[in-house]
Amino acid sequence: MNLNDAVFILIAAVTIFAATGVIMSKNIVHSALLLVLTFLGVAGIYFQMNAGFIGLVQILIYGGAISILIIFAIMLVMDVEVEKTNLPSPSVLRRMGGLYLAILLTVTITAAIWFTNWPLAQAGSQGLDEMTVLADLMLGKYVVAFEVAAILLLVAVVGSIILAKGADEK
Repeated sequence: MNLNDAVFILIAAVTIFAATGVIMSKNIVHSALLLVLTFLGVAGIYFQMNAGFIGLVQILIYGGAISILIIFAIMLVMDVEVEKTNLPSPSVLRRMGGLYLAILLTVTITAAIWFTNWPLAQAGSQGLDEMTVLADLMLGKYVVAFEVAAILLLVAVVGSIILAKGADEK
């Protein structure tokens, strides 16, 4: 094992522990802050895979904008004490169902990664760099999806403000 592998394992472990902390924390603000750490851990994994652009986008969009939006929404709509906000009390049946779904998801993702023939030289064979390929996809094939996501985020912010402040019924 070389240094790159050790750093990857460390970042992956921090990301997994932070993601587990998101669902296990009894304080919703702590869950939101652990979610920020999870987003940054995923960005670190992207950097380890030499996907610098996606890593920067992960930091800017998720680590910055989305996490601030989530914390803003929590602070805007929270009307109880912070310590009583995220009290999980699932039954044994729900815990077993969640464990089953987690195992099923892990096995499915592992099988998909293991049995997929990854075309590694597609972008390099055309002489295009990573940014050109991503720009062509984001501003060409997936431009409608980006616009829909932007509108969805705008509607979510406006909806949270309306729910928090209350709309005048006229």
